[in-house]
Amino acid sequence: MADESAAAVDEGNVKCPPCEEGLPGWMATFSDLVTLLLTFFVLLLSFAKTETAKYEAALGSIRNAFGGNVLQQGEVIQKGKSPDNFPTMMESQTPIRPFPIEFLTMEGILDKHEINRGSDESLKNMRYDLKEFNLNENVTVYEQAEGIAVRLKDKIYFKRGSVEIDSNKIAVSSYQRMINLLKKRNWKVFVIGHAARGEVSRDGKSDALELSSARATAVTKSLIRRGVAPERISTVFYGDTRLTDLPGSSQMEVDRENRKVVFLIRKRDLEDNGHKVDAQ
Repeated sequence: MADESAAAVDEGNVKCPPCEEGLPGWMATFSDLVTLLLTFFVLLLSFAKTETAKYEAALGSIRNAFGGNVLQQGEVIQKGKSPDNFPTMMESQTPIRPFPIEFLTMEGILDKHEINRGSDESLKNMRYDLKEFNLNENVTVYEQAEGIAVRLKDKIYFKRGSVEIDSNKIAVSSYQRMINLLKKRNWKVFVIGHAARGEVSRDGKSDALELSSARATAVTKSLIRRGVAPERISTVFYGDTRLTDLPGSSQMEVDRENRKVVFLIRKRDLEDNGHKVDAQ
């Protein structure tokens, strides 16, 4: 018994060997792993095109899927909310429209699907095409919700009451350059016909709407004869419902300005089905 007690006392007095200074070895490996992961995600973020609106919409879609509403951030003007019934700034109560949940799937990411813009709707590439065909100084470029629209500054004008072209007011060179672009690049064109206010045909049988239709149709046929594929052309006519006003000009000059066909060229046709969503 005495021997056992002595052994127990000796074991209690045994000291651990001194520990090495610094963190344990496994911490170095763990730190390297975390650093590499952080670098990987930073690279992903640098390659991504960050758009606040899409981020908020995607967040709204996730929150909608798992329950809960997401509201737009920021203040808006609302009438009748103050004691004196004057407009005042209040927090927006408009829900964010949920982004299609399919976008967050792997298939959506691989297809580079965007809700309102085709993958070829690159402003940089479009500018390159316009410059290559010497059209960059003859167009006005607009960014819209549905994509990028390019309006040709030069128009085709017509004589009053007919589809006969006013030869004194036509820019043949820019018209031909646009045709070359449509033939060699994947662009679409909208041929848009107009008429002057109250304009009728010379024989009195056609009103402004029919005249604008005939003018747009004539220009469309001209494009097809010159080699533009019909599926790249959309023909539109407005009659005298969308007039161009010229402040300080005479009525004759205003009427002359509105007897025209204008061109809108873009990468996407608005008749494309786009992304199908649930109607409910």
